Formats: sequence, structure tokens, C-alpha cells
Amino acid sequence: MSRKDSGAFSEFWEIVKTLLWAAVIAIVIRTFAYEPFNIPSGSMVPTLLEGDYLFVSKMAYGYSKFSFPGGLVPVKGRIWEGAPTRGEVVVFRPTREPETDFIKRVIGLPGDRIQVRGGILHINDVPVQRQRIEDYVDPDAPEKLPSAQYLETLPGGVTHRIIESQGDEGGFDNTPVYVVPADHYFMMGDNRDGSNDSRAYSGIDEKCTTGTIDESSSDCLGTVGFVPKENLIGPAKILFWSYDDTFKLSNPITWVTALRWQRLLNFID
Repeated sequence: MSRKDSGAFSEFWEIVKTLLWAAVIAIVIRTFAYEPFNIPSGSMVPTLLEGDYLFVSKMAYGYSKFSFPGGLVPVKGRIWEGAPTRGEVVVFRPTREPETDFIKRVIGLPGDRIQVRGGILHINDVPVQRQRIEDYVDPDAPEKLPSAQYLETLPGGVTHRIIESQGDEGGFDNTPVYVVPADHYFMMGDNRDGSNDSRAYSGIDEKCTTGTIDESSSDCLGTVGFVPKENLIGPAKILFWSYDDTFKLSNPITWVTALRWQRLLNFID
């Protein structure tokens, strides 16, 4: 090999090593620190919109098998365990769909009694404060009918916006009482009439809602149900990118025109 060829090979190898190290660092960060997720549905409107991209902290609650790609690391339970607080927006895997990432807000903690009556959330038999504010207008479809919007303040002081697109008579606006089992959490979407969440039980109500039978039973037909602590992935922290529904990968112009500039780098609360 000539000196010229040797120099070219050395330069090529340095580039390869740089790329390999960059890939290793990216994998480590994604696995153990922060992982990007995108929002595919409107269940968390108005807090999160379809087309939002956000970072989730993998460190906040420790690690379980759901923290790793494909569940390849056989962790039992959680290690370096932390617990979510009421009101946090969390990514998790439901028991019935362990391959699917869901994102909802933590409403019920272990031992809590959760119920919705006439659209009003009740926690441990106490109605949660709800204040009517201006109607919510879909920024991507302003021609749609607006939705009733409220500020809801949870026990502990977390205040966030919710919408009721069907008023207070939607399918989940009147529910049985759900008693959250130990080491489980109760999740709800901020789009109260458009969210598949822990309210979505049917069948044998008493057993399903108190967690006295296996939630994977065919008698409990809800997708989400109570979420075991080991199924938590982490809290959503920052919204780093957002596209509206005009974005087309095949059209580079929309890479700019479809950006929701005002949503970039927003903290999630």
C-alpha cells in the first residue's frame, strides 16, 4: 500500500470511528437518559397535539424491561425506582398493549378512589376544582366547532387545561368508582371525550375497577386500565419539534411551512 493510499485509509478509518462513537453515545443517551417520542393522536389535546415531538426522561422513575428497546434487558420490576407525582404527563405501556407507547396524565395514585360525575373529576370523593375558560379552537382546523375548555387543578396544585368536546355528557363523563391498586396508577387524557385511558373499562365493573381480578381478563375490556409501575417509561419533559397536518416528507417546502414555531422548545406541564 502506497503512502497516499495509507493516508486515505487512515482518514476513512477516523471517520468510521467517529460515526461509531456517535452512534454508541446516541444509543446510550436514548436508552438511559432521554428518548424522543412523537404524538400520533389527539388524546392529550390541548396540552399536546398530533405531530408534536418530545423528549421523555428515562431516569426519572428508574428502569424496567420497558425502558429498553424490545424489552431485551430482562429487568424484573424496577431498579433505581422513582415514583410519578399526580399531574405529570407520562409515557407508559399498558398491560393489554405492551408493545404500544401511550401518553397520558397521572390522575390517580395507589389507593386513590377515582370517579367522574357529570364531567367533574372526583379524587377520594372530593370534586376537583374546574374553571371554565375560553373555548378551544383547533389550530389546524379552525373551521371545526370549538370545544369547551377548562383549567383543572389537581390535589397537590398542578393546574392544566382540559377540553370537553361533547360537553359533560360524553361516554366517560359518568363512571363507576375506580380504586387504584397498590403499585399502579390511574391515567387520563386531557381531551376528556377523546381519550382511551384508565376509565375505559366495561364488563364486570366492580372487579375490574377495584383491581381484584387480573386486568388482562376478557371480562375487563378496557385497553389501558390501571398501569403497573413497571410499565412506566418516564415523564414527558420538553416539546422540541412540532409539525401540523400539512407536513409531507416528499415536499421539502412543508418541512418549513408546516412547523408550529410557537410550540418549539416548550416545557410540558
